Amino acid sequence: MTVDAETQPIQPESRAFEADVAKLLHLMVHSVYSDKDVFLRELISNAADACEKLRFEAIETPSLLGDDPQPRITVLADPEARRLVVEDNGVGMSRDEMVEALGTIARSGTKAFVERIEAAQQKEGAQLIGQFGVGFYSAFMVADRVEVVSRRAGADEAASWVSDGKGTFSVAPASLEEAPARGTRVILHLLEDAAQYAERWTLESTIKAQSGHVPVPIWLVEKPGAEAVELTDGAALWTRPKSELTKEDYAEFYRGLGGAFDEPAMTVHYRAEGRHEYTALAFVPSSQPFDLFDPDRKGRMKLYVRRVFITDDAELLPRYLRFVRGLVDSADLPLNVSREMIQESPILGAIRKGLTNRVLGDIEKLAETDAATFETIWSAFGPVIKEGLYEDYERRAQLLALSRFRTTASGEGWRSLKEYVADLKENQTAIYYLAGGERERLRASPHLEGFRARGVEVLLLSDPVDSFWVTTLDGFEGKPFKSVTQGNADLALISKLDAAEEAAPETPPSVAEFIAFAKTALGDQVADVRASDRLTESPVCLVAPDHGPDRQLEKILASAGRAGAAAKPILEINPAHGLIKALAAKDDEALRGDAVALLLDEARILDGERPADPQDFSARLARVLERALG
Repeated sequence: MTVDAETQPIQPESRAFEADVAKLLHLMVHSVYSDKDVFLRELISNAADACEKLRFEAIETPSLLGDDPQPRITVLADPEARRLVVEDNGVGMSRDEMVEALGTIARSGTKAFVERIEAAQQKEGAQLIGQFGVGFYSAFMVADRVEVVSRRAGADEAASWVSDGKGTFSVAPASLEEAPARGTRVILHLLEDAAQYAERWTLESTIKAQSGHVPVPIWLVEKPGAEAVELTDGAALWTRPKSELTKEDYAEFYRGLGGAFDEPAMTVHYRAEGRHEYTALAFVPSSQPFDLFDPDRKGRMKLYVRRVFITDDAELLPRYLRFVRGLVDSADLPLNVSREMIQESPILGAIRKGLTNRVLGDIEKLAETDAATFETIWSAFGPVIKEGLYEDYERRAQLLALSRFRTTASGEGWRSLKEYVADLKENQTAIYYLAGGERERLRASPHLEGFRARGVEVLLLSDPVDSFWVTTLDGFEGKPFKSVTQGNADLALISKLDAAEEAAPETPPSVAEFIAFAKTALGDQVADVRASDRLTESPVCLVAPDHGPDRQLEKILASAGRAGAAAKPILEINPAHGLIKALAAKDDEALRGDAVALLLDEARILDGERPADPQDFSARLARVLERALG
């Protein structure tokens, strides 16, 4: 007997999750979370997105809606079977889309994604879901098996996906009788300790609390055979007057919109009227998203046209405000707006300008009215906002006034440039800064000694972006920026705090001769060797020439392979230091030659570098010690 190939049933295809996805699922299932309710919010958010995407596709292809034009999300509970279903009549997924969407996570950086979760788990042990936005996979916190059945809008076939979250999943065709007419059905077989998620009271309270402002109506069926009850009407929160909304309303919407778990530090909600009409609702988070510094990260602003979702890929804010989440609902754009039109639209250009000005303006107001909240925002996003100092010429002055800095005078607090300039010392003509890595290492830099002795405040710029923007600006309120690691310090005209040290003695002839000897001995390893007016405690330091990048920017360019013919450093010697005076008094040329080379390597070490030749450094050090002990 033969079997017709066309009637042979297609067997489910079993696949393994990507290795890092399987690891993530294990972390989630075996970790302790403060609130498992988040899984329901994530599934409802996904369902709402699917409905919104269908509304957009139906603009061009109305037939996709068929005889069911109204979007909805239905939550069906079955307490007896310990089962929960979340179903939508949105755009749905094909088999291939299902495999790609449910078999991978953050494809461009999954490994780093998992490593970040593991690190946070060790520190906090909770609240990882909302912080990292794992979305659909949060279902495995409450279910030992998850089934997904989906039918793409307009398609004649459906597919199913099944997994126990332990490393594999299977995909197979689904019969049209079992599948929704359009959209996606997610079936959770609940764990015993998660049975409450099939109870009406738990579902109703959780949905209203976490997803009450989703712009798609949500219906609840409390048990098989019961009538559906509307829990939320899908009224868009951003269309309601601000006077009707509470802080809690905004917080709930923010968490549902962005898959976040924190509270928004600032909310911007306004309606623009006049030449262009649109409503904007934007949130500044209170903590960093895990991918804030990912070069591929884009903004998180959604674009709607008359409440129809268009895209979440429109550049509604400049890149340096990519941490802001929210949406813009335009009344002027056509519903059939294309991606090309989005990129070229003068209307969107006007919206982008207005929204950017409003967000920055509200952050400025916050700095004046609520310093603590502003500092929360700046601590989390200051390094990103400062990217605008060299990207956004139009708002450069505004961003510079908004910026805050740690300084040698601020302790752990923040200082504005306005405050810095107000406290300039007599005869101080520049805003001094020191750029580098860790702030504590910057505070210990020998380059600061002369400035500290005179009470001159120095900006401590520890973010990588600082080395770039500070070289592109003319200054602030007529005062130029000057690196303390570049050129002459020009401190002679600024009085020292200790009057007893005021009259700096001239360099003794023996020390001047030693400096000349050092310059000859080092040859082309340095651009110059000279007496320093910036050192008071250390014997030596390295500085960059007057023109070109300072020491930190040179290092950044070198690490990126873009140093080119880097300028040779200048070795500055403290003529008042006891070691220098002692060496100057020696007439042992061999000893002085070794000492000069060691001083250069010491300056390199103080600058965070390694000796140029560790073996030579070790040999010279041994010879000097041997002479000293002989």
